[in-house]
Amino acid sequence: MTRVFNDPARFAEDMVQGFVAAHPDHVRAVPGGGGVVRAHRPGTAKVAVLTGGGSGHYPAFCGVVGKGFADGSVIGNVFTSPSAAQAYSVAAEAETGAGVLFMFGNYAGDVMNFGQAAQRLTDEGIPARCFAVTDDIASAPAAEADRRRGIAGGFTVYKTASAAAEEGASLQEVVRVAEHTNARTRSLGVAFAGCTLPGQREPLFTVPEGKLGLGLGIHGEPGVRESELASARELAGTLVEGLLAERPDEAADSRRVAVLLNGLGATKYEELYVLWASVERLLTEAGLELIRPEVGELVTSLDMAGCSLTVTWLDDELERLWLAPADTPAFRRGGTAPEATATGRAASAPRTATAGRAAARPAIATGEAITVGSTVVRALRAAHTLLHEQEETLGRLDAVAGDGDHGRGMCKGVDAALAAAEKAQATEAAPAALLGAAGDAWAAEAGGTSGALWGAGLRALGSALPADRAPAPTELADGARAALEAVTSLGKAEPGDKTLVDALAPFVTAFQERLEAGSPPAEALGAAADVARTAAEATAELRPRLGRARPLAERSIGTPDPGATSLAMVLGAVADTVRPAV
Repeated sequence: MTRVFNDPARFAEDMVQGFVAAHPDHVRAVPGGGGVVRAHRPGTAKVAVLTGGGSGHYPAFCGVVGKGFADGSVIGNVFTSPSAAQAYSVAAEAETGAGVLFMFGNYAGDVMNFGQAAQRLTDEGIPARCFAVTDDIASAPAAEADRRRGIAGGFTVYKTASAAAEEGASLQEVVRVAEHTNARTRSLGVAFAGCTLPGQREPLFTVPEGKLGLGLGIHGEPGVRESELASARELAGTLVEGLLAERPDEAADSRRVAVLLNGLGATKYEELYVLWASVERLLTEAGLELIRPEVGELVTSLDMAGCSLTVTWLDDELERLWLAPADTPAFRRGGTAPEATATGRAASAPRTATAGRAAARPAIATGEAITVGSTVVRALRAAHTLLHEQEETLGRLDAVAGDGDHGRGMCKGVDAALAAAEKAQATEAAPAALLGAAGDAWAAEAGGTSGALWGAGLRALGSALPADRAPAPTELADGARAALEAVTSLGKAEPGDKTLVDALAPFVTAFQERLEAGSPPAEALGAAADVARTAAEATAELRPRLGRARPLAERSIGTPDPGATSLAMVLGAVADTVRPAV
């Protein structure tokens, strides 16, 4: 289990503080949090390659920030996508005028949050692109390769793309290198035992004695199936045969390969070398030439016992980039010249893209809108109490086919939302501004898919509320509908996909129908919340199509979706809270 921590909710922040203190020659923290960037800004403009994702994977992602590798790393909570605000803040510190490339594994929360950050940068005139790695062959069939997860193969993709950027390649060229490397990279992993989140006593999953989980994820997800725990020779055969069967068509004539045998956190180096002896022999017998293979911990999963094997089929370009020098806290190769500090803005001064523009003062609440704002704050307090009571329950639900972080993420989100709402209320902000502040804070602090969706939904809901009076029933219905549309537009989920939309959509429909029938808003809210609870329970029989649970779809059947469950819980608590006040 993970034994060393202070406050489990601040594990990532405390880790970053210690990491920066240990490696001041390589990295510095981004002001305000969110991640790290190189200690010294490049002396000339270059594409800023930023890796990122949830923490718990060291040395990925922050451990490879440095010359020849990444320019910065966006660091989320344990196994949770960083927020769009975090990604933007790191990019603002790292970019030098040649554009930004965010690189991450293909997980819904990462795609959503990094995409939002890239769009914001682009809107401000900074070219920005995203690239999601899809190397895990166990997570989807070859015909659906774009839906595969990113696991340890991301290390190779990040390395070659970063080396291209270091050579001065354009943003378009760096993206091309990432695409080219990803297309020629395949990974397969196994787990012997699950990992444990900081502050938790039980692992996210267990593997029966004498078994192994084949096709694990790196966010604490179990394997897609279990098989007998074999000898090192037999395990090597399973991994090598699986990857060689997936050899890319475009690499049919390639004999040179980059190979990673990656430990996931609790598998000892000696064990990895025992396994490597058989892996190396099998790959060589298959006619492959191994170019600077790496054996060790590269992309971990806290204290998970297990390993993964990655093969990247090289060509002349990729071999050059794979072998290019790098100097980072966790990965060094060859010799690199000392980093030259930029002569432009000081390395410690954050870039503010919107500097010089006066911030618009939010509308002031008047009349009955003041009471509405108070009701919103009371509703958030009720949600806060409930989510903290249910944190462990929601985490267990999420651990069935996901990473077990949903309860902790929801608590971080509601903590930030409540604080922001109370602050806005103190300035007499109108309900729209109050909910907007709450939504932005939720998204920024919670990160992950649910953080982004809750943030978007709260802001959209607020847009329908007037600043000077209590909302009319039609405005309440419009606000609920706007929240649903914001969530579905951002998350691309539909009813039946086993997400929070399966509870939100029927809630909105029931709420609107009750209001149109003349029910008082509080009564309509309570009835609709009951509908949402029933719908959330029904997700137990659905097979997920989106998100981290999708590769473990069969395992999730019989368990309600944690996102739909937490939404229904919150709606019920809010209904109970506002009933006397409306």
